[in-house]
Amino acid sequence: MRKEPTWRIPAGLLLLLIGLAVYAALVARYIAPWIAPWPALGQMPVYVVLGVVWLLPLRRFLIWMETGRWG
Repeated sequence: MRKEPTWRIPAGLLLLLIGLAVYAALVARYIAPWIAPWPALGQMPVYVVLGVVWLLPLRRFLIWMETGRWG
């Protein structure tokens, strides 16, 4: 168990926020115009999938923030 603060936690949080903002901007720039003409019920599954996809690499990233290792 970690007893002292580490630089990885604030740095990781900052990187996470920046990465999420970049991901959201890319989705808004490239995906949203493509599916805008679709009905709302057709857009919903696309946004649900895109909202979950960014979580996939998050586990390993959080492990790195806590331990300093990627696995």
